[in-house]
Amino acid sequence: MSKKVRIGIDVGGTFTDAVVIDADTYEVLAKKKIPTTHEEGVAHGVVRIISELMEEQHIAPGDVSFIAHGTTQATNALLEGDVASVGILGMATGMDARGAKGETAVGDIELAPHKYLKSYHTFLDSKILSEDTAAEAIRSLRNQGAQVIVASEAFSVDDPANEQKVIAKAEEMGLYCTGGHEISQLYGLKMRTRTAVVNASLIPKMMETANMTEQAVRDTKIESDLMIMRCDGGVMSIEEVRKRPILTMLSGLAAGVAGALMYEKVSDGIFFEAGGTSVDISVIKNGKVMIKYAQVGGHKTYLQSLDVRTLGVAGGSMIRVRDKKIVDVGPRSAHIAGKEYECFAPDGAIASAKVQMVSPRADDPCEYVTVLAQDGREYSLTLAGAANLLGYVPDGDYARGHDAPNRTAWEALGAYAGVSAEEAARQVMDLAMGKLAVVVEDLIAEYELDRSFISLVGGGGSGAVIVNALAEKMKVRCQMAKNAPYISTIGVALAMVREQLERTIANPTDEDIKLIRADVIERIVRSGAKEDTVDVSIEIDAQKNILRAIATGATELRQKDLGAGELSREELGKIAADSLGARAEQTQYVCGTGRWNLFEGDMQKKALGGLIKLKRKGVAVVDREGVVRLRREKAAYITFPKCRRQDAFNHFLDDHTTYSDANATIPKVFVFYKEKMLDLTGMQTAEQLYSILDVETEMMAPDEEILAVAYQ
Repeated sequence: MSKKVRIGIDVGGTFTDAVVIDADTYEVLAKKKIPTTHEEGVAHGVVRIISELMEEQHIAPGDVSFIAHGTTQATNALLEGDVASVGILGMATGMDARGAKGETAVGDIELAPHKYLKSYHTFLDSKILSEDTAAEAIRSLRNQGAQVIVASEAFSVDDPANEQKVIAKAEEMGLYCTGGHEISQLYGLKMRTRTAVVNASLIPKMMETANMTEQAVRDTKIESDLMIMRCDGGVMSIEEVRKRPILTMLSGLAAGVAGALMYEKVSDGIFFEAGGTSVDISVIKNGKVMIKYAQVGGHKTYLQSLDVRTLGVAGGSMIRVRDKKIVDVGPRSAHIAGKEYECFAPDGAIASAKVQMVSPRADDPCEYVTVLAQDGREYSLTLAGAANLLGYVPDGDYARGHDAPNRTAWEALGAYAGVSAEEAARQVMDLAMGKLAVVVEDLIAEYELDRSFISLVGGGGSGAVIVNALAEKMKVRCQMAKNAPYISTIGVALAMVREQLERTIANPTDEDIKLIRADVIERIVRSGAKEDTVDVSIEIDAQKNILRAIATGATELRQKDLGAGELSREELGKIAADSLGARAEQTQYVCGTGRWNLFEGDMQKKALGGLIKLKRKGVAVVDREGVVRLRREKAAYITFPKCRRQDAFNHFLDDHTTYSDANATIPKVFVFYKEKMLDLTGMQTAEQLYSILDVETEMMAPDEEILAVAYQ
């Protein structure tokens, strides 16, 4: 094989998956699953799966242009309490010292019931910090039991020199050490210290894994640098993982939605990655995944990760019966109980079935249902079985089972509960969908999604078990992601490098914006991106006084969009009309630039219980692949060449600014040009908005077109 390929590896608790993807067309060329090698170490399985795929597909080491690895190791280490103890050296001087002493003493962090991240604390006045005093403090922490050191000083984000001195001294003494300023550049000493402590606790374990995995890839003679999946859906170099392993926490959750976004044209939707034991639910809005600060042991951190809700409802969820009534689904699964699924039993395996109750774990109630077949083999009744019986799982789907053994098992449960097999399955589906609907309704409300436009997207092996029934219950649309069982691994293989920098600045100046932009570019290039593919977006959160720079970039020189290519204007118009709830014939293409197309249509809204129909003008901006990236009613728009920013665009912004005696309120603005969508909705003043727009469009030619959309 002489074509260039991308390889993605996803190491889960049960299976290690790998995919090979054509680097030009993004077609999946091969996929493979092997049991995760816990005994010999995860790296052993990684080498095995890569070597087998390369041999089977005749891939030469030089054909691999990108290789990335998604790992649940950091998440599992935190859940299992398998972390290093951390020594915190807090620092401050003068008036700040008293507060800083308390804020850097974060104590033991509970990671799971009876599992703690242990921390020890000592404090130094920054004025007396020297090589000797630092060494003495580090020795004291080490003697108490600290295996890793965190240096955390008040206001180190402004001047990290003292934290850097401590890091250098700790490393000289043979200890891993990290500084608060390396993890976050936000003020808030307590949260910054806590985030640094969680990060530090993972370093020894992740160093060992990173070294082994990197060596494993080198052994295959692949020349491309190994990249590791981050919790925000990007990847970073293994060198960065050694410093900031916390960024790999929850990365397994990010990979699935990253894969779905690349394959599916999802504008607004809810993504479900459903396995055997649990489902991870995340939100897509305007074609982007939603991100928030992660929590560890109930404590907030400065770690930005996907906003994911996890529920113990999935394909293998067992059925619970009490007093001959079906009362619950889960949280235990057939996997945890060590039982086979009834629906995957081969034809003839369950010719007769006798219901019995079991406790999957010693302290569980004895109310989980299994059936005993004629040969004495035991099978679990599952949510997947109920979905198969009721016809929610289509032919050819990964979760499609065998009808005959499944029906026999459910008829036995129905007879036990005094109902038909279908009624028993319906009760089970209603219980499961009720739990899921509560979470989804909360997400729709929180992110202000329009339920008439959203789509539920199924991924993972059990996606069809959940989304088809839930969409029916909630009366919304649904779709299954392409290659759903491998969607996480595909997300790993296709991921972009991503970096984010946040600083606490009340009213950012031009200089602040240019500086954070330059710093985030430097950081992303260090993480493995090619500089000429880097795209930076700047956000200002005025309520929290945060200036944020988000950079994405490709690891290779060419960066392309996925998908089947461009759609016709007529096809794009139908998508725009659908998103606005308008008729296609009443939706017109108005203007466009680069990959962006703006359509306007009459939105039909019902009032007074549907007695009155209201017509309102709405606009939708659709990209060339057919993803709706913005839809608003009562929005204004303008296209202008870059050279007319100061007259045409400034007048447009002024026309849509609300003036009062107290102040001027500028509208919310999105700007589109070339391949870029720029979200300027966080800006508080026209000056801030102009400043970011000028920085972002600096390299554009004077006559290149820009599209702006404004709304209140």
